[in-house]
Amino acid sequence: MLSIFDLTKSFGPQVLFENASLKMSSGERLGLVGRNGYGKSTIFRMILGEAKPDSGTITTPKNYRIGHLAQHLHFSKPTVLEEACLGLLPEEEYDHYKAQTILSGLGFTEEDMAKSPSEFSGGFQIRLNLAKVLVSNPNLLLLDEPTNYLDIISIRWITRFLRAWKNELIIISHDREFLDSVTTHTALIHRQKIKKIEGPTEKLYALIEQEEETYEKTRINQEKQRKHAEAFINRFRAQANRAAMVQSRVKMLDKLPKLQELSNVQDLDFQFHYSPFVAKTMMEVSNLSFSFDSENFLINDLSLTISSKDRVAIIGKNGKGKSTLLNLLAGELKPNNGDVTSHPDTKLGYFGQTNINRLNLKITVEEEITQANTSLGRTQVRGICGIMMFSGELAEKKISNLSGGEKSRVMLGKILAQPSNLLFLDEPTNHLDMESIETLIEAIENFDGASVVVTHSEEILRRVATKLVVFHHGIAEVFNGNYDDFLEKIGWEEEGGKSSKTKTPSSNPKKPEAPLESNKKDRRKQRSDIISERSKALTPLNTEIESLEKEICSLEKIVEETNNDLIKASQEKNTNAFISLSQTLKNTQKQIDEKFGRLEMNSKKLQDQTQKYDALLKELE
Repeated sequence: MLSIFDLTKSFGPQVLFENASLKMSSGERLGLVGRNGYGKSTIFRMILGEAKPDSGTITTPKNYRIGHLAQHLHFSKPTVLEEACLGLLPEEEYDHYKAQTILSGLGFTEEDMAKSPSEFSGGFQIRLNLAKVLVSNPNLLLLDEPTNYLDIISIRWITRFLRAWKNELIIISHDREFLDSVTTHTALIHRQKIKKIEGPTEKLYALIEQEEETYEKTRINQEKQRKHAEAFINRFRAQANRAAMVQSRVKMLDKLPKLQELSNVQDLDFQFHYSPFVAKTMMEVSNLSFSFDSENFLINDLSLTISSKDRVAIIGKNGKGKSTLLNLLAGELKPNNGDVTSHPDTKLGYFGQTNINRLNLKITVEEEITQANTSLGRTQVRGICGIMMFSGELAEKKISNLSGGEKSRVMLGKILAQPSNLLFLDEPTNHLDMESIETLIEAIENFDGASVVVTHSEEILRRVATKLVVFHHGIAEVFNGNYDDFLEKIGWEEEGGKSSKTKTPSSNPKKPEAPLESNKKDRRKQRSDIISERSKALTPLNTEIESLEKEICSLEKIVEETNNDLIKASQEKNTNAFISLSQTLKNTQKQIDEKFGRLEMNSKKLQDQTQKYDALLKELE
């Protein structure tokens, strides 16, 4: 299996890894996470031999085949199916059905498979490369952001495919729900090391946070001990009758490790600025139709009302018109028929892929944000730059030198520069890392206005959307409900969902749907029972954790007060009080350590139980 030992890698002054190690076991499916620029893709390149570590080793067993999603687009066969079959092992060269199954799951129709790869967009050509690597069944599969080129239907398919993957797998993805649903283990690149656990991302991030909180408390406590000891030594060094106690403090200082303060990891932290809106309706869409060629309509007779607090998500396969609809609503395209009417007080904040392409590559981050609202002073603009993680000299970087994620943050900064009450967000999570995506979702949740989001992220859909515009069955239609309601009541056509269109009766009618409804009722009851059982199991643990946290805070206050009393007793040369207070401090610290141990144990129980019940609920989806 893959083994990485004492890996060190730098690019100039930037240290990505310093004596980092990682080991995989047979059948592990590992999610590799970390901030943009922390070295996730670099690890892949080193595993593939495309880059070399400064020191350390990366080893795999003999004849161990590694497959990865190639980004270069070079095809040698006349059809999509023949090209995909190049990935088959020699002993499987005639098992074309395996390639057909994977191509179908990734969104290729039967007609598509007979076409030339050159007829497809870059996104579908990347999917073809993905099909080739999946069908090759390597011992270790490396996937770097595979969902970037997939629509929501294909993501749901590849999730099921990878759950059944028997060999080793490492996935880099910013989509937390996708990652957690596929992987068995998670590894985080953090502070030049690699931390790996069994379980999902949330468990790992919680563990890191707890470890760093404990480290920082220990460091602060040791600093206090060090200062108290140094003060005692300096005060009583010259007194012969205190020589033994002074020497004891000197020895204690020699043994006390010097813990360095952890460097601050900058986070994206912002809220959209709300422009007051008192009316009920922001936008009315009436009988909207649009086609690029006046024949094949992407949108036909769509009507939609966007109210002041609506959370609308536009979903469906790629290339069906989702971004086109957003451009029509924003007034950047004119409909063939129908009307889009906005209230005069509607103020739009628009994040779109075409908007990113319009960034001026010749100017700086600060200048780009200034152009969004010329009435802002430089201090205000610099403040927005700082919020978007372009503080200090970073605000003077040219747009041409920015990564995709940095350009996305500039676009978000431009929206912040002007207060809005209606947000249009077209795939806003592309190029953002997991931490930035979480901040973005929270900002949408906390926004007082309305939002319309185009996304393939089921996490965003579940957390944000209250109304959907769904592109399926060849039409775009409004669904008044959340995403889980849509999956339960309608579902995706490719997964056997019910069609909303009227169908002509068949000569072979389907079986009555009563058993299906009965199954749904059973599932709802099972879901209700699981939720009730989960509440009974988790509530006592949450209560115990909250109680321990309060007790620890109280004890830490006692430690602080005792330390102050120790200093006072020392200054007053009150030996008895000093000895008594020292014992109190020792006992209190012992209680804190014991309660931290119980807190860690209960936190692990809570995480395990939460994961258990989440898995049970997911099985009922």
